[in-house]
Amino acid sequence: MLDESKSEGLIISKSRTKAAARNCNVSGDFYEALDLKVRLMIADAERRAMANSRKTIKPQDL
Repeated sequence: MLDESKSEGLIISKSRTKAAARNCNVSGDFYEALDLKVRLMIADAERRAMANSRKTIKPQDL
């Protein structure tokens, strides 16, 4: 899945991620790892929503 996200581009914002990490520097490979984690969370939320007969993901799906 990581290779898939590289070809699609990041869905997270590097500049916003860096700004959110106020007390630490952000390594270059952190962005890809964070992007993968977000993609997995979205996929899990989609599965939960569909299991509950919904086509809309909601906060409770996280």
